[in-house]
Amino acid sequence: MSGLSYRDAGVDIDAGDQLVENIKPFAKRTMRKEVLAGIGGFGALVELPKRYHEPVLVSGTDGVGTKLKLAFALQRHDTIGIDLVAMSVNDILVQGAEPLFFLDYFVCERLDVAVATDVVQGIAKGCELAGCALIGGETAEHPGAFTPGEYDLAGFAVGVVEKARAIDGTKLAQGDVLLGLASSGLHSNGFSLVRKVIERSGADLFAPLSRFVAGASGATSLGEALLEPTRIYVRPVLALMAAVEIKAMAHITGGGLTENTHRMFGSDLAARLEAEAWSPPAVFAWLQGAGGISTFEMRRTFNCGIGFVIAVAKSDVAQAIEVLEEAGESVAVIGQVEARHEAALGTVFSDGVTQ
Repeated sequence: MSGLSYRDAGVDIDAGDQLVENIKPFAKRTMRKEVLAGIGGFGALVELPKRYHEPVLVSGTDGVGTKLKLAFALQRHDTIGIDLVAMSVNDILVQGAEPLFFLDYFVCERLDVAVATDVVQGIAKGCELAGCALIGGETAEHPGAFTPGEYDLAGFAVGVVEKARAIDGTKLAQGDVLLGLASSGLHSNGFSLVRKVIERSGADLFAPLSRFVAGASGATSLGEALLEPTRIYVRPVLALMAAVEIKAMAHITGGGLTENTHRMFGSDLAARLEAEAWSPPAVFAWLQGAGGISTFEMRRTFNCGIGFVIAVAKSDVAQAIEVLEEAGESVAVIGQVEARHEAALGTVFSDGVTQ
């Protein structure tokens, strides 16, 4: 009997080496001048940008959740990495941080180099969009511990902000205006509910979305609309920070539009949102209708078409909109800051459906 190898146990070192070689060109395109040593070592060396006088590091970590199940079903792996980057860099952006670098963790039952290459290529694309460097990560095979053909992802971002310019919401005041940046779709939250709706409705993921929602693009399938990657708001928001004072921000993730907007405020202030101020992408209409989901539940689970919220003084609204639109964002004035009332537990909508 011949001796066993690591490959016999389900771990292919050669496949892992090939993946590293495949992704090096993608990672190289994300490099910043602060990176001293990146992919290939036991650790990566990154110095702080010299333009910061009192730099404060801001870190964040997240995954993609069960949106991965849609990627598996559609056999589409080239955009899920953008979601992974977006979830962390958008989070640290809320405090005014410029993302410096990103690391990923990819774990599977058995490594499919082609699939993993697609995933990491998407991660690199997300880093390019965010202006941060992909400096490394970890790929792991766990034989017998994962469903064959599937994988999981985690991401880790570190950014920097000038201490005096960190955004913490303490400058918010009644009458400040809330700007909403349009989402690209569902982003990466609520997919356990999305999958339940698909299961119960029997919807065909490959059918055109226009079959389910009047006015939707005929070229987009339901699956493509659901898998649309999370929008990365880093560059436009950093440009806005250089132009006007931002009072507070919120990334609309788990907890939906209601709970995440509420996180911007202390105990004495709240948000009043105008429910008719923006039009959500068509996929939300399909989701609510097919699942029979209440408006209350939609708002506390999904972004409902607003992926990022920014609070500015009323006098800065026109300039803020101009800067954001020039950066390619779709912006709407979605509400204002008001005193919190005892009857309102958090964010209030003008139509009275949610509180």
